[in-house]
Amino acid sequence: MKSGFVAIIGKSNVGKSTILNNLIEHKVAIVTDKVQTTRDIIRGIYHDLDTEIVFLDTPGIHKPLHVLGQKMNERAFSSLSDVDAIILVIDASRKENKGDELIYQKLPKDVPLFIAINKIDLITLEEALKLKEHLKNKLPAATIIELEARVGFNIDTLLNEIKKVLPDGPFFYEETQITDKSSSYLVSELIREAVLNLLSEEVPHGVAIYVENLTEEKTKVYIKAAIYVEKESHKPILIGKRGAMIKRIGISSRKAIEEYYHKTVYLDLHVLVKEDWLNSPSILKRLGY
Repeated sequence: MKSGFVAIIGKSNVGKSTILNNLIEHKVAIVTDKVQTTRDIIRGIYHDLDTEIVFLDTPGIHKPLHVLGQKMNERAFSSLSDVDAIILVIDASRKENKGDELIYQKLPKDVPLFIAINKIDLITLEEALKLKEHLKNKLPAATIIELEARVGFNIDTLLNEIKKVLPDGPFFYEETQITDKSSSYLVSELIREAVLNLLSEEVPHGVAIYVENLTEEKTKVYIKAAIYVEKESHKPILIGKRGAMIKRIGISSRKAIEEYYHKTVYLDLHVLVKEDWLNSPSILKRLGY
């Protein structure tokens, strides 16, 4: 048997979570078009008959503007310790900058490295060849694989290449387990995904979800959750005219939660103002960051 831990790292919004979900063929990480969607390390567990791989999806590396942002970067780089392989995800359509250079410098030299050039369909063949040559010069020991994660292109190739470098070892999780995150965490993320998808750029990054109560019965799940916002002016945006927005958020997130549980979900959402929660250690701790 083979088993190992594999970190997935890269800048914000390059497709790390989409790659994770495709690798394990389950949705354990939310996906939106907003930067900094992933705030914590999310473990997705792949199993087959003789292999277990624990993939670590990490927050996107970015220039932090608050304490939460600092914690996100710290957690992303901490994932590079004690892993058996690393997937560095590059967005083919974005130019290299200081963020890329920072990641290159942090990569350990003695760990197998796979560069996943994602969104390869957005550039020409000539541009792809130049990018691959550039990356090979930067990181000569890396294995480079072109991906289009949204449609699953070359995901199997990436998976098979990773299997080749894994050490022999026991399994760490039950074969039915796909993540080590709690149900409350996954529920909070599905609600936050709905917020991110339904609201404009300004508000979502100041939003957090706190699950106050979760009761699971045989055929039903009852959930009460608070949507934290950092400014009083954001509260009416979340609620909407005559409650229209909070209703849309509830409908969207309830559908996703029901797909996760395969049960009827009763969801009670309300909005609370927690000013500057992004810089509050006590609130960040309560939220699990």
